[in-house]
Amino acid sequence: MKILATSDWHLGHLFHGNDRLPEHKHFLQWMLQQIVRLQPDALLVAGDVFDNGNPSAAAQTAYYEFLADATRLCPSMQIIITAGNHDSASRLEAPRPLLSRHKVEVRGSVRRRWQPTDNGGAWETDYDDLLIPVSNSRGEEIVVLAVPYLRSDVVQNANYAEGVRLFLQQLTARAREQYPGKKLVMMAHMYAKGAEIAKNDASEKIIIGGLEEVSMDGWTAHPDYMTCGHIHKRQPVWNTNWAHYTGSVLPISFAEKDYQHGVNLICFDEQGLPVVSLLEYEPQHRLRILPEDDAELSPAKLKKLINKELPEKTDGAKDDHYEYVMLKVKLDHVSNDDIKELEKLVNEKNAVLCKIQKIIPQLDITTIAGNEKIASIDDILNRDPMEALKECFLLQHQKPMSQHQEELLAELLSAQQTPTNT
Repeated sequence: MKILATSDWHLGHLFHGNDRLPEHKHFLQWMLQQIVRLQPDALLVAGDVFDNGNPSAAAQTAYYEFLADATRLCPSMQIIITAGNHDSASRLEAPRPLLSRHKVEVRGSVRRRWQPTDNGGAWETDYDDLLIPVSNSRGEEIVVLAVPYLRSDVVQNANYAEGVRLFLQQLTARAREQYPGKKLVMMAHMYAKGAEIAKNDASEKIIIGGLEEVSMDGWTAHPDYMTCGHIHKRQPVWNTNWAHYTGSVLPISFAEKDYQHGVNLICFDEQGLPVVSLLEYEPQHRLRILPEDDAELSPAKLKKLINKELPEKTDGAKDDHYEYVMLKVKLDHVSNDDIKELEKLVNEKNAVLCKIQKIIPQLDITTIAGNEKIASIDDILNRDPMEALKECFLLQHQKPMSQHQEELLAELLSAQQTPTNT
């Protein structure tokens, strides 16, 4: 049994105003090449197919063209797609009846049934709808547990993280009951406790107060394997040897420029244990930060660095592999006229200037929590709101928040961040 696992495509994403549709098409073509070469039994896409709940027509066309090509090139392959927090569950699932006829199963949301009782009735989760058997020509069969992003109206638990954990455990128990002896592969879109995120960038500051961190620790009756979406860095799920994040297929911010990208190939060895290998993908456009370190460069040295590091255009035009660039400048060393010259120089290269990070001169604000130093505007904008508010409380009242106050504040901040299901 060969399974390809991926997530976090974010079709329709704009990178500092740059349309990434050609980049995503480049990835999707690469994906089709892997499918043709490997002829896998299943392809699992664990959420955030699109970058927002109302994707452009062009982004949706690229998605459906990929599905049409993949099912044509590998007609025996089962494709299973779940919604992430960036997706519209209803929009993603709308063509489900049609797609299922072509071996494409989509799960955007969790279905519930009303069960009458002597005392009135209650809503019952339809776990069976999330259980999808996958078989191959050799008679091997696994069961995929397709879990979309679980919103608070589905979990309905005072503690969201515990509610998600309970849901996953109950779904796994149901799968073992319905398919005894079968290998279980779960796909989920969630924030697992201990996952490494890009803490110096706002794009992955998705959790406040730890309310959504789901612990996998101590779960002995777990599925045979779990593939996760939601976190952009490819990594094992903390404290497990049976679960992995596949990571995003493209870097979403400059903080992710050194991330490894690709899809996971999952097989099972003779002992029935999962064997995971990376099929590495090189994004079409490289991300560059100049200077790489915190060196304070004069305009002349910045220009010299740009000329040294950035590639030249081909025949006076940017080619298909131009680079995205962020410049770091210290404001007391660089004037507005200097910045205009630097912008012009970068754009004369085989590169696109996406961002200028302005370093605040002679500013050394040391915060109370963690002795954290703030040296740039981005550092201020990207601070954890929870930590900033705790510091304000301490300065105002000369004492720290109580645990109860922290919990109330965390719930309030989390409610402000929770995406709506459009």
